[in-house]
Amino acid sequence: MTEQRLAGKVAVITGGGSGIGKASALEFGRHGAKVALLDRTPDSAEKVKKSIEEAGGTAMVVECDIERPEMVQQAIDRVASEWGRLDIVFANAGINGAMAPIETMDMDDWNQTIHINLRGTFATVKYAIPHLKAAGGGSILITSSINGNRVFSNIGFSAYSTTKAGQVAFMKMAALELAQFGIRVNAICPGAITTNIDQNTFPQEDLEEVKIPVEFPEGDQPLENGPGKPKQVAKLALFLASDDSDHISGTEVYCDGTESLLHG
Repeated sequence: MTEQRLAGKVAVITGGGSGIGKASALEFGRHGAKVALLDRTPDSAEKVKKSIEEAGGTAMVVECDIERPEMVQQAIDRVASEWGRLDIVFANAGINGAMAPIETMDMDDWNQTIHINLRGTFATVKYAIPHLKAAGGGSILITSSINGNRVFSNIGFSAYSTTKAGQVAFMKMAALELAQFGIRVNAICPGAITTNIDQNTFPQEDLEEVKIPVEFPEGDQPLENGPGKPKQVAKLALFLASDDSDHISGTEVYCDGTESLLHG
């Protein structure tokens, strides 16, 4: 029988219906946590909930669009109220958004990416803090990226990379501020992972005009010669959520098979 590393814990995962969020929800549930899936597409999250329950775990789905801070607050308050505590918060939901030259990027596209990725992360952390304090501490995880931190060669990703860099800076500020309450805050920086985030990527036609041609050796992810899998990120999330990482806070951890060292 697998040792349950999150037994008795309550976890909230934004974007829990697919990709990294789904894989992490399944991993958290397998290790004994009650998992609340906050997702703007509840139908997909319900399938994840069913999988957790079929494996003997406990889960709930709360419809939540992280672009709307009031929905985030209501969702987190509901989870803490129904399950009596909150121990783990995984601010994972986000979009790639518009890929465009800085000169022609529409302000609304810029704002949408900032609001969902950066303000959404802020809201998720902000509204979770009182419940984590009440539980005597906990773990906050943020899905950032290699983009904006180690990699700056993905031309057109100025909005996305700005949010991802901002998440890491915010994580470090939060880690120091919340340490006195026993709350740890860390960021995961994935490289290319096989998820459906490309469905939220919108390249503009004039992007080719500013791209800088670069040729990489055959295969640009040296460790496995291909994109990572959501479960590989989920295993890192499990470690950072559990007491196995109880002295780690304020740290960004790269999960990219050395991709960023080649691209950077």
